Amino acid sequence: MSLMNVGVSALNANQQALTTVGHNIANVNTPGYSRQTVYTNALHGQNMGNGFIGKGVQVATVMRNYSALLNRQSNAANAIHAADTSRLQGLMQMQDVFKGGDGSLGAAVTNMMNAFVDVQAAPSDATGRNVVLTRMSELAARFHAASNMLEEQDYSTAQQLRNNALLVNDKASQVARLNNEISRALATGHQPNDLLDARDQVIREINQYVQTTQVAADDGSISLFVGGSQALVLGINSGQLSVEETKEYPGSQRMALYFSQPGGQQLELTAAMVGGGEIAGLLKFRNEDLAEGRNLLGRLAMTIGHELNLQNQRGLTLNGQQGGALFALPTTSTGYGNITGYSNIGPGAATTQVMDASQLKPSEYRLIFEGSPVAPVLTRMSDGKVFNGSSTPPLTMAALNAGFDADGLRFTVPNATTAAAVAGNSMLFKPFSTAASEIEALVHNPDELAAASALTANINKNNTGKLQLTQLGANDFTGIPAAQDPVRLTFDGAGQVTYQIYDHLSSTWSAASASMDYTPGQPITINGWSITLTGTPAAGDTVDVANALDFGEAFRLNAGNAGAFLDLRDKKVFDEGTTLSDGFSAAMAVVGTRTQSVQLAEKLSSTVAKNLEMDRTAVSGVNLDEEAARLLQYQQAYQASSKVIQIAQSLFDSVLNAVGR
Repeated sequence: MSLMNVGVSALNANQQALTTVGHNIANVNTPGYSRQTVYTNALHGQNMGNGFIGKGVQVATVMRNYSALLNRQSNAANAIHAADTSRLQGLMQMQDVFKGGDGSLGAAVTNMMNAFVDVQAAPSDATGRNVVLTRMSELAARFHAASNMLEEQDYSTAQQLRNNALLVNDKASQVARLNNEISRALATGHQPNDLLDARDQVIREINQYVQTTQVAADDGSISLFVGGSQALVLGINSGQLSVEETKEYPGSQRMALYFSQPGGQQLELTAAMVGGGEIAGLLKFRNEDLAEGRNLLGRLAMTIGHELNLQNQRGLTLNGQQGGALFALPTTSTGYGNITGYSNIGPGAATTQVMDASQLKPSEYRLIFEGSPVAPVLTRMSDGKVFNGSSTPPLTMAALNAGFDADGLRFTVPNATTAAAVAGNSMLFKPFSTAASEIEALVHNPDELAAASALTANINKNNTGKLQLTQLGANDFTGIPAAQDPVRLTFDGAGQVTYQIYDHLSSTWSAASASMDYTPGQPITINGWSITLTGTPAAGDTVDVANALDFGEAFRLNAGNAGAFLDLRDKKVFDEGTTLSDGFSAAMAVVGTRTQSVQLAEKLSSTVAKNLEMDRTAVSGVNLDEEAARLLQYQQAYQASSKVIQIAQSLFDSVLNAVGR
C-alpha cells in the first residue's frame, strides 16, 4: 500500500500544481495579480530496518511571487507621475486661454490700439471713432471669455478634487475590510494570496490619487498614512479625506485637502505634505498655476484699462470737455483671512488699491503678523519677495494703517497696531482675480473719445535756431495752462531754458522761472504737462504753449491725444520693460514656460514609473510561455503519478490472485 500512497500523494500534488498554473493563466490580464507558485516537500520516510523508505510528497504552500520593496517604490513613482500628469493636463487646457492667432486676446489688444490710426488721420470723423469704440467693446468681451474659460476650468478642477477624495475614502474602507479578511485567513497558517493581491491593487489605486506610506503589522494588516503621519487606514479602521475651501482664508476660494478620523477634528494637509497623487497635482494646479493665469490675465486687463483711462482723461472730447474713463475696472479689492486681534476689522476691511498700473506684478500677496513685538510681513507669493521693517520704505504697523505702497498697490489695514495684533494671524490679497471678468467699456458715444490734446504749441516764426515739436501732452489735466494764459519757453542757446506764465487779467508775464536743462529729444516738464523738442535753438528763441480751447473750434482738428494713444503701444508698462502691445505675448511666454517645465517633469516621472512597474511585473507578472512550459511539466508528472498508482494496483491485484489460489 505504500506505493499506492506515494502515487496518490504525487497525483494530488501535481493536480494542485496544475490548478495553480491554470489559475495563473486565467489571471494573466487581471490588474494587480501576482503569479503563484506551488511549493512542495517530501513526506518523512519510514524506517524499514534496512533504510528509510519515502512516503511521497505533500504541498507545503502556494506562494505568490512578490517584492514588497518594488511594490512600494512603484507606488511612490506612480503617485508622483499622477501628480505631474494631472497638473500638466490642467496647464495644457489653460494654454488655450493664452494662445495666439487672430482670435486671441493679444490680437484684440493690437486691433484696438491700431484703430487710433484712423482717428489721428481724421480726428473729427465719426467712422474712425466708432471703430475704436467697437474694438474696445470687443477687447472687454475677449477678457470676459478668457476669464470664463478659467472659471470653468477652476470649477471642473474643484469638482474633480472632491470626487477624487470620495474615491480615496471608498478605497480606504476597502483596504480596512481586506485587512480584516486577511488577518482571519492568516490564522490558518497560510497566506490568502488573492486577498493580498486585491489589497495591493487597491493600495496601488489609492496612490494614483494620494501618495501613501504603508506599515505592515504582525497580524498581516497594513496601515496607510497620508501627509506623513495621518492614518488613512489603521488596521480595520479608515479615516476620511475631503477637499474644501481653506479655513485660513475664508471666502478666497483657495482649496485645501483635509484629513479626519471618524468624529475627529479636521487637519489641513498642504500639497507639499501630500507629496504625489492626482489630488496633489490638481491642488498645485488650482492654487498656483491657475491662480497665476488669473493674475496674468487680470493684471493685463488692469494695466491696459488704467493706461487707456488715464490717456483719455488727458485729452479733449469733440465737445471740448475733459475725457473720462474708457473702461470700468475693479480698482480696489479686499483681503481674505480671519484676523481676530482687532475690535473693528471684519471681512472686507483690509484692502488693496491700484496706485500705479505700470508697477503691478501678477501675483497674490500674503500678509502675516509675526515676531515679538508683533510686526507685519508682506510676501509676494509669485516669487517670495518680502516687504517688512527692513524694506525701503519700511513696512510698519503705522504704514499699514495709513496705507503701504508696494508693486503699484496700496495695502491698508485700518487700526493696525502692535498692541492689537495677534502673532500668526494672516490675510490673503488677490488684487487681480476679478479684473478680467469685471472690465467693461464705458464710452459708447464717439464724441466722448478724447482724441484732441488739451494743449497747443506755437514755435515762434521769428526764431533763428532750429526747433521742431515732436510731442506735447498733459500728464495731469489740472496742470495745463489756464484759458488765455499761455506759457512761454525761452531758450538761451547754451542748453538752458526758462518759462513765463501770462496773466490775461493784468496783461503781464510772470518773472522767468529758474533755468532748466534742455536736451534735444528729452521732455521738458512743467506743472504736470510736458513738451518734447528736437533741434538746436538760438539765444532768445521762444515756444508758446497754450490751452487748446483758446483757439475756438480748432481743437476739433487736433489729434494730439490720438497720437498719444498710439504711442502707448510702445510704452513699457509690464515687467522687464515689456511694452503694452507685447503684454499678452509676455503672459503667453510665462504660461508656456511653466507648461514646458511641467512637461519635462512629467516625462521624467513617467520614465521612472514605467521602469519600476516593469521591474515589479518582472517579479510578479504572469509569463504565458513559462506557464505553458510548467503546464507540460506538471501534466507529465501527473501522468507519471497515475502510472505509479496503476502499477501499484496491478501489483496488489497480483498478490490477491496468488493468495486466492
